[in-house]
Amino acid sequence: MHKLEIRVEPKPGRSEINIGRGIRRELAQLIAQSTEVKPRRVALVSNKRVFDLYGADLLRGLKRNKQKVLPWLIPDGERFKSFRTLEDLVRALGEWSFERNDLVVALGGGVVGDLAGFSASIYLRGIPLIQVPTTLLAQVDSSVGGKTGINLPVGKNLVGTFYQPSWVLIDPETLATLPKREIVSGFCEMVKQSLVASDDLFAKTVAALQEHSMRSDFLFSSDFEELIASHCGFKAAIVMNDERESTERSDAKSRRVLNFGHTTAHALEAVTNYRKFRHGEAVGYGMLVAGELSKNLGLLGQSELELLREAVALCGRLPRANEIDPAKIIRALQHDKKSVGGEINWVLLEAVGAPRIVAGKSISATVLRQSLRAGLGQTKSSRN
Repeated sequence: MHKLEIRVEPKPGRSEINIGRGIRRELAQLIAQSTEVKPRRVALVSNKRVFDLYGADLLRGLKRNKQKVLPWLIPDGERFKSFRTLEDLVRALGEWSFERNDLVVALGGGVVGDLAGFSASIYLRGIPLIQVPTTLLAQVDSSVGGKTGINLPVGKNLVGTFYQPSWVLIDPETLATLPKREIVSGFCEMVKQSLVASDDLFAKTVAALQEHSMRSDFLFSSDFEELIASHCGFKAAIVMNDERESTERSDAKSRRVLNFGHTTAHALEAVTNYRKFRHGEAVGYGMLVAGELSKNLGLLGQSELELLREAVALCGRLPRANEIDPAKIIRALQHDKKSVGGEINWVLLEAVGAPRIVAGKSISATVLRQSLRAGLGQTKSSRN
């Protein structure tokens, strides 16, 4: 089993990440042994599909601890990350008379994790939270780092908090039941993270994608578990260094670099009403657009742009985006949560492992439209 810790100052305590096959079944034991988390009641937040698959494992152990377990199921889909769903969940915690020592457990992907985490962070000004991510994207990204949030009609994750869970339990066994698109989505997020991390993590990630294309069981190998741990370790280091994503920082260890590919991705999700793309699929296109921008601004060489394209292609097939009007995307960009002083900030690349934050004012409208069209497959980009 792999174990990582995120210690964020001045916050007391720690956020501990545990990775191992079957570890979800150890949740009750961890709670029983904890000196910090001693709940009488546990809200088990999930969606119907995931709860039907894995809820019984958690329920059995928690009930043996003589804790009252109250399942609460969220409809499946990004569009349910809303004020209405959040209000319903927080109201349920109140009606169940949850107290400060009671616990919220998020069992599911990013939508479940974001909503459960947000509710835990605001109910009674904060009650303990445990994340049990069941999608690849949530395991390598959204469950690690303490970001919670809901969407507004004009943009994604515009309302939320920073709130570290007590534990993150990552069980690679849950990948066996993921639909293919969710695997593709998680792979895209891994490519994104590796591109801003280092040549070494990028090479390991690409090698894993190539191995997966030849071995259907590779996701359940010890090598892939090691890769998940490497991704979590990279993100944990970034979070410890810059938990709240300071707008004053633009260095390669700023948390802002993790937004590579997300500027276009969030706009794509918004203009399609969160119904066309999985989040990671949108990030796949976002990376292609950011790569084109990096090349068109003279930051990134053609050979490294080709490496980026090839890595995204290895993730799997993405839904077509060539019918989406770039003008709509550009309008949606104005609501990006990463804007500073009314200006969009793009995370671009100078090389693999060398992210650079670029102010939107330095990107002409012509270059932006050209890069969007190329990244979304609406034109053939330059090959020279």
